[in-house]
Amino acid sequence: MGKMTRRVLLAGGTAVIAAGAYGAYTWRKRPDAAPLGFDLTDEEQARGTAFLKANPAIDAHAHPGRTFLRDASGLSPMMKAYAAKGIFERRTVNDMIEGGLAAASFAAVSDINVLSPTKTGIAESRPFKPGEAWASYKTQIANLKKLASDGLVTPINKPGDIDAVRASGKPGAIWTVEGADFLEGSSDRVAEAKADGVQSITLMHYRANEISEPMTESEDDSALSPAGEAIVREMNRHGMLIDLAHMPENAARRALELSDKPVMFSHTHIKTPKLDHARFISADLAREVAASGGVIGAWPSGIGISDLAGYADRIFTLIEAVGVDHVCMGTDMDGNYKPVFDDYRRLPELTGLLLKRGMGETEAAKFLGGNLLRVWGQSAAN
Repeated sequence: MGKMTRRVLLAGGTAVIAAGAYGAYTWRKRPDAAPLGFDLTDEEQARGTAFLKANPAIDAHAHPGRTFLRDASGLSPMMKAYAAKGIFERRTVNDMIEGGLAAASFAAVSDINVLSPTKTGIAESRPFKPGEAWASYKTQIANLKKLASDGLVTPINKPGDIDAVRASGKPGAIWTVEGADFLEGSSDRVAEAKADGVQSITLMHYRANEISEPMTESEDDSALSPAGEAIVREMNRHGMLIDLAHMPENAARRALELSDKPVMFSHTHIKTPKLDHARFISADLAREVAASGGVIGAWPSGIGISDLAGYADRIFTLIEAVGVDHVCMGTDMDGNYKPVFDDYRRLPELTGLLLKRGMGETEAAKFLGGNLLRVWGQSAAN
């Protein structure tokens, strides 16, 4: 794919709308599964299943069941149509259990009320009303917490909880927020988000906010604002993991420079001469994140790949670029664009494939959960 320019997003045309700017899961009925692109023997698949029973697998960025649309107000007509077609947390939680996923980020979407699919992707359709972003955040966090009070998931408030959560028999849920729009530029609100149980904030999403511009609507030289700098420092102070996904490179480098804790890009890939996509980051920036001790989430979006084998290729490419200690799984489940890993029940197959292709068990344990737990723990440490 050619170089993506300002305001060009995931793909052109109405295919983005039909295929799902918020994922393939826009229907109550499951869509057709993405192709595998490989075969496993029964023994190889059993090895993947056994590995997941012995080692925690954690998704660094996801929207299981699309809770972010529940009770949302002020949506564009297209987003209302998505919401009307179903929200399905219970189904995805059951998929997590069946697939052997120990835990996942359950991400609120801070700017969902003002976004709409367009012919070039997703864009802000109207400005926020005063206080609207904060109110939306509070609604979404309450709905996420209800998943726990209803007994579907067990919240994880620190990395050390993972063993107890696995023993509970219910998937772990890490509360996160995609887009810091709800902070409305106020670093003082970081403390309240932490008190709400939020463990990580993705500073940008699909609209310009008080921190910077999204990478899909800016050139790489867009800056991190003074408000953004204050929010980075405050997140460090409160032990919250900073997520730089969707952030332009200049602003991301400034955040890296300011942060005294490791950071992550929860769901992305690295640019190549053949695939210079607006949602990908440069290999140089990826290496800088790794050098700081951070982690990059391998993202199974169908940009340049068409099957689960392509996702495995992407994982190995990232590992080759930054080292196995700095790559984790960031699927964007139930919110992804043309996902090739589109169902947690396929995790044993993915794991079996990684092992078959030569990933050692120690390395697989790092990729599937250990690296994220390490970076989160370092971020949370005083």
